[in-house]
Amino acid sequence: MFRAILMMAIAMALGGCASVNQEAKVRGCYHANEAVEREIGFCQAIRVGDTLYVSGNVGAGNMPDAIRGAYETVKKTLAANGLDFHNVVKENVYATDLDAFIRYKDVRREYYGTEYPAATWVQVQRLFSPSFVLEVEVVARFP
Repeated sequence: MFRAILMMAIAMALGGCASVNQEAKVRGCYHANEAVEREIGFCQAIRVGDTLYVSGNVGAGNMPDAIRGAYETVKKTLAANGLDFHNVVKENVYATDLDAFIRYKDVRREYYGTEYPAATWVQVQRLFSPSFVLEVEVVARFP
């Protein structure tokens, strides 16, 4: 009896290790602009298992244009990985003027429709370049 329990415990432990190793094999970096991303030191998106982590995408100019610019880049990254906004489960928005982002939130709705992710919107003093007024990062799940 003890031997059977021991063998089952070993099999379960090895099975758990196999699933972790399998997930690590699926990890991959997607570059939208490899030269710039390597210079700065990041990937536009990283896939780990069935999750895609998309780096912040920025927008400049007036807020409606900045929102469209950032979300269009997110859209392209999602599409390049076989996904769309319906796959997004988490969104972080960083804005230098959060009131302006809130005022033009209907532009954001054009991308999500009626299915929204969990979201965090934060006002920041500054982004990577002083010309940027908005940065959007998302996490998406593969079906």
